[in-house]
Amino acid sequence: MRYESPLLAIALFVLWCLFFVYLVFFKDKTSRSFPSSVSFQKKSGFLTQAFLNLSFVLYFVAGVFLILAFARPQSVDERVIKKSKGIDIIATLDISDSMLIEDMQPHSRLRSAKKTISNFIKGRETDRIGLVVFSGEAYTRVPLTMDYRLLQKSLARVQTQANLKKGTAIGVALATATSRLIHAKGRSKVIVLLTDGENNSGSIDPSVALKLAIDVGVKIYTVGVGKDGMAKLPIYTKDFRGRKIKTTRMMPSYVNETLLKEMAQKTGGKYFRASDSVDLDQIFKSINNLEKTNVETFKFEKINEEFQYFVWWGFIFLLFGLFWDTLVAWRVLG
Repeated sequence: MRYESPLLAIALFVLWCLFFVYLVFFKDKTSRSFPSSVSFQKKSGFLTQAFLNLSFVLYFVAGVFLILAFARPQSVDERVIKKSKGIDIIATLDISDSMLIEDMQPHSRLRSAKKTISNFIKGRETDRIGLVVFSGEAYTRVPLTMDYRLLQKSLARVQTQANLKKGTAIGVALATATSRLIHAKGRSKVIVLLTDGENNSGSIDPSVALKLAIDVGVKIYTVGVGKDGMAKLPIYTKDFRGRKIKTTRMMPSYVNETLLKEMAQKTGGKYFRASDSVDLDQIFKSINNLEKTNVETFKFEKINEEFQYFVWWGFIFLLFGLFWDTLVAWRVLG
């Protein structure tokens, strides 16, 4: 609720209060010019002063409501419309066995990547985002969508391998992600590719997939995850009682930085290297800042005049005051 003329209402209210103070304290009570209750005051000894003055209270309240009506009270219906042409983004996540290596303390590479991608999704509002996962093969887990809740649920259930061939098929993964962007109509098309290895599997060479991405107009941000060198790969087995037992196996782990840098540079993107969870968080914050969506906000206001309600209440209290004066007059004369 707002008032179009609040200063007028304040001025009238002050004058109204001064007028009543004058009537109550300074003007001779027997000569008040209000309706009949005051003219009968000398004849109404059996009535209390408070009973007689109730009409004054009713008139005062009626005046307050009428003054508020003069102030033109208004209710405002506000509507905000956001208009934007968002970005189409495909998060492409390596789920090969090596992503279980726990060198992204305190979590594994896969768990850290999932958590960071989840936070990235939370920071987008008007963009379509999809999810492609890969190891020796690749598939689209979630096509481009703005149903972030569905996307988050699917991401949370991602595990290594997922019945795919072993290996790291970066070329196939890039081609699969690019195919999802061929007919996309966003302001820009972006692939964020996370991997901890080098291309050693798949039927599509990375150079072929890269050419396709360039032709489609895709910008690629590549992220190399984990530390190079020999690493401990967790292996889980069960004993004769069904209890889960964790052991480790040493395995080489190397990121093909040359390939990932080429992908980023030739498409106008950027290459990042994440050796721990903090690095990964900072990388996605950087990508979030680099790929901002311009949102135009339109604000509409519908103003509704509400003075009529105050006028009605003013007249209701005025009628009650007149009724009360009539009742007092009848009691006195009766």
